[in-house]
Amino acid sequence: MNTKDIGNLNGPLLVFGGVYSNLQALEALQELAAGMNIPAERIICTGDVVGYCAQPEAVVQKVRDWGIHCIAGNVELQLASGADHCGCDFRTGSRCDSFSQDWYPYAKTHLSPASIDWMQQLPDQLQFTFAGKKVRVLHGSYREVAGYVFASTPWNEKMEIFEECKSEVVLAGHCGLPFADTANGYYWLNAGVIGMPANDGTPRVWCMLLEEFSTSIAYRFLPVEYNFLLAQQFMRNAGLPEAYALTLSTGLWDNCEILPETETRAQGKMLELDRLETSRYL
Repeated sequence: MNTKDIGNLNGPLLVFGGVYSNLQALEALQELAAGMNIPAERIICTGDVVGYCAQPEAVVQKVRDWGIHCIAGNVELQLASGADHCGCDFRTGSRCDSFSQDWYPYAKTHLSPASIDWMQQLPDQLQFTFAGKKVRVLHGSYREVAGYVFASTPWNEKMEIFEECKSEVVLAGHCGLPFADTANGYYWLNAGVIGMPANDGTPRVWCMLLEEFSTSIAYRFLPVEYNFLLAQQFMRNAGLPEAYALTLSTGLWDNCEILPETETRAQGKMLELDRLETSRYL
């Protein structure tokens, strides 16, 4: 496992994941970061830069040139190794598995050698200190890059990961849903993804702002609005799965195959994390 130590970070941090080849969402996020005066050295991506949408090469170039901290998601690892599947841990024969047989080959054939080389250089995880706390950035789980961890995942499973990575704060991605789970002085924070909606019936996507206050940290989920109709049109022009193109506008996933029961029941319920979770302190 390649873990990069980026030292001690000071000042507000912007965290996001899952660009999924959605250039329009990425551009909106960059505008948000610029408006908050957050430089690249304080921006973190939890992986899966490439995915379901239609502009993988443009997205990789923009993330690379931005100069932010980024780890490899399962998609980057698979593309970097030349694998013929996305490594998303979808159940064989499921709808997600079937769709991946369209979008993954599309991404693979629309990336330059330079972009593949960039993916090969990405670390698997990041570690740093922030407000005196040890922070680990990972994609899915500690030992399984495509492991799914949700808000409803039992706390003892999360605790095992905290102990393995010797950190008090985990910044994770992969599952597609923004959430925070805290207990016993440990904090599992998932910023969500910007490439697809959070299955809440709105086209918004999500990122997270972390701020330090002496030895405390505040986290705030930030909704991001962008030109999803343009992203949708690019997908349709490319012949990518219509189910995913529709999700960009409806805010509803085609299926809940990867979700536990709790998250499945929440489908279509509008998230209000930006109001309910504003400035919660660790």
